[in-house]
Amino acid sequence: MLAKLVKATSDFLARSPGLLVVIGLGMIVLNFILQILPPWPVIHWMAQTNLWLHVGLLLSLFGLLVARVL
Repeated sequence: MLAKLVKATSDFLARSPGLLVVIGLGMIVLNFILQILPPWPVIHWMAQTNLWLHVGLLLSLFGLLVARVL
């Protein structure tokens, strides 16, 4: 079952290798937008910790590595 999931994911990413990079860049832009919004409790925490910046950067780097391999 796990092998089927990995194969399906690999086939999907082979058809669109830049998708992870685009999603990661979207998360980085989302982090920038959160910096501008008013300091509501959850949004303020995400803006302070730069959560989406870090997740987006890691996802983009992973996407570049996967695109290179596929």
